[in-house]
Amino acid sequence: MRWLILAVLGGGVFLFSRASGMEWLGLLSKPLPVIALLLWLRSAPSGQYRRWISLGLVASLAGDILLQWPTDLFVFGLGAFLLAHLAYLVAYLGDSRRLALAALVLAVVVGVAIFSLLASRGLGPLLIPVALYALTISAMLWRALGRLGSPLISARSGWLAAGGALLFVLSDSLIGINRFVVPFEAAPYAIILTYWLGQWGIAASVIYRQPITQANS
Repeated sequence: MRWLILAVLGGGVFLFSRASGMEWLGLLSKPLPVIALLLWLRSAPSGQYRRWISLGLVASLAGDILLQWPTDLFVFGLGAFLLAHLAYLVAYLGDSRRLALAALVLAVVVGVAIFSLLASRGLGPLLIPVALYALTISAMLWRALGRLGSPLISARSGWLAAGGALLFVLSDSLIGINRFVVPFEAAPYAIILTYWLGQWGIAASVIYRQPITQANS
């Protein structure tokens, strides 16, 4: 519960900093929800899955700071979140490697749609980095969805990871749309709220990951 309080407090202060234009306060408060998730994960059983999700959260923490920094460090922030998605991808692959064809098709459609939209406005020197990022988040989404229905993983963990991945991809898409396609007033709030909810879902999938055999014993 205390980690939830830290997350809500940090999130509330960050939203206030957005509304008030207090950038220094935003820089200090933005990392708190993800720090709270990392502390929360300490209560979960240790293992490869928890380790890789934790590494993804650490990379996301770096990305949060880089994107919030007063100077434009967008490319470095993109790199940090790329590492986060790769860590989540490894975590999901450790649970299930079945083809999951429907999940693959959906992830490909999502990735192609996002990249096509952004590339249509001209990305210049960011074309290749954004293409690589779109490929990575598509792979992460595919493997998150691929965990659904695994006979050894609880349904709650599967749906939490899948929902978290979808929200994370949505948040990344909103960043790209706001930066490269058309800025919109609600973007800062929509981006951060979908991002936090997505990260919570991914972290919660660790907490509720107990094998079905164990849960029913």
